[in-house]
Amino acid sequence: MIIDCIGCLHGARPELQGGDLLIVTGDLTARDKAWEYLDFFLWLDKQKYRKKIVIAGNHDNVLQNFPPIPEALPKNIYYLCDSGIRYEDLNIWGSPWTAPFKGMNPKCKAFTIDNEDHLMDKWELIPHDVDILITHTPAYGILDGILAPDGSLFHTGSKGLYGWLKYVGRPHLHVFSHIHEAHGRQEHFPSYNDKMMISINCSIMDESYKPVNAPIRISF
Repeated sequence: MIIDCIGCLHGARPELQGGDLLIVTGDLTARDKAWEYLDFFLWLDKQKYRKKIVIAGNHDNVLQNFPPIPEALPKNIYYLCDSGIRYEDLNIWGSPWTAPFKGMNPKCKAFTIDNEDHLMDKWELIPHDVDILITHTPAYGILDGILAPDGSLFHTGSKGLYGWLKYVGRPHLHVFSHIHEAHGRQEHFPSYNDKMMISINCSIMDESYKPVNAPIRISF
């Protein structure tokens, strides 16, 4: 199965090759206007994938206040919010929630929970047998680093999500974005079948909000 992963678009429309599954991990528009979401879903409808899955991010206030009606979405596009679907014998779950971090824009706190304990309530909704987990936030310490002014690396991910991934769920694939400067792929945590969990930060934008990062493709 060919899977392409993109996130933190902020209005960008990357060129995509097409494949089996497209995963979009939130922050979809440039200015968070209702008409921009319509434009996004029309663009998404034209992309040549058998199935397309979208979650929201912390910039997507419109989606928090007016979530898409599933029946109104174009065919083969699925919007997940603490919900899941099954595709090709894979259990897929999507969750948009994030924790705030120092310097976060107060106008960009959609699906943001200030308390890590309350955030854990969202992670506990994830089925234990999920194969592909899609979140907006990274887990703590995994492709979540921001450079502080003194040159040190400041981790912004969820500690609760890290614990869930390591000790509870062990999905085969975790796809997220949120931290633009941490774009990339890593492998962690051998699972019950000795395969490593693949973590993908698929932010299209870099830290200067320039769309320089390529979509990440994986054969799954």
